[in-house]
Amino acid sequence: MADSSLPLAGLRVLDISSFIAAPAAAVVLGDWGADVIKIESPDGDANRTIMKDSGNYPKAEINYPWLMDSRNKRSLVLDLKKPPARAALDRLIATSDILTCNFPPLVREKLGLTYEAVKAVNPRMIYASLTGYGETGPDRDRPGFDATAYFARSGLLDAQRYEGGPPGVPGPAQGDRATAMTLVSSILMALLHRMKTGEGSWVGTSLLGNGLWSCGVIAQAALVGAFLPPRPPPDRPRSALTNIYRTSDDRWLQLTIVREDKLWGRLCAAIGRPEIVDDPRFAAQDERRRNSAALAAILRDAFAARDYVHWLKVLGEQEITFGVISRPQDVPDDLQAVACGAIVETAIPEMPRTLSNPIRVSFAEQRIAHPAPALGQHSEEILREAGLSADDIAGLRTSGAIR
Repeated sequence: MADSSLPLAGLRVLDISSFIAAPAAAVVLGDWGADVIKIESPDGDANRTIMKDSGNYPKAEINYPWLMDSRNKRSLVLDLKKPPARAALDRLIATSDILTCNFPPLVREKLGLTYEAVKAVNPRMIYASLTGYGETGPDRDRPGFDATAYFARSGLLDAQRYEGGPPGVPGPAQGDRATAMTLVSSILMALLHRMKTGEGSWVGTSLLGNGLWSCGVIAQAALVGAFLPPRPPPDRPRSALTNIYRTSDDRWLQLTIVREDKLWGRLCAAIGRPEIVDDPRFAAQDERRRNSAALAAILRDAFAARDYVHWLKVLGEQEITFGVISRPQDVPDDLQAVACGAIVETAIPEMPRTLSNPIRVSFAEQRIAHPAPALGQHSEEILREAGLSADDIAGLRTSGAIR
């Protein structure tokens, strides 16, 4: 499975994390050539069963969350509560390059898995930790998921709600995947630091920090005392030219016209209403904002009169900036997503296509996705590589330290 041409080939990653954000970061490292060892408890990562356990996951015969988030990994089961398992882990730490974990600080201390403990075994180790709310502060030990820390605590959910309505519930793992890329970036910075100095280091990120970064415009405004009330509904938007509209076949488009001076006339032509270009209510940006409800009504009726395909063609011809609001069921047929490499073929028989990570480089292509491992599938293989004998491994199995 190894490919020496990939930029991270030759690096070994110990993925001692669960659920999604930190394991997804390890997936990206594996995509670019690293040997990723998934270290699980005897019960296995909860992501193995999350599709069935969570009411927010689409149900399928294929365990797609596990296949996507553990592709190309090898599985080693260690019960880290047992001293022999912890000693075996040290053998792996001594010969590995990167460790990813998302245990809260108190749990790391209890398991002897703090950065200081790992550094004592391998000073060149890059220790990457993911937390819900950060490594310090009153909430550092508080459990955090992307819905609670990334979306809720950061203000993202409230910033997106319409006035009078509740905050929307995010889809599964949206904040986790964005946060994973930040953890990858921190690891790559640490690798550069090690190349220059020979030293390992601690790096990390939090769901809260990434949520605030994603909510940057709104959050930074709040830091200087500025804020907007909840957004008005689409029939009376702040700007009718940055609003959503429904087509005759019940699809939606997102207008995002920032250069109004350039595109206002083109929009009027596109909707077949050239006479409103010079309408005093809409002739200039300030007037369009003051009369946004009236303009939104005109646009609403125009878009509702023709189907989705018509508007894709007409708006494109006029070079109007708009967003295609795709439905999840549209993704398999999105030719652009395939062309840009976002959807790729796999070597997984039951899941022939998957999502690639979004990094692109000119000098290499990502490793093709191979099946995610069964629980403990590679335990003996990995421990033998770490120098343990057959008797050592048998003793660990007898003690219940490995599976």
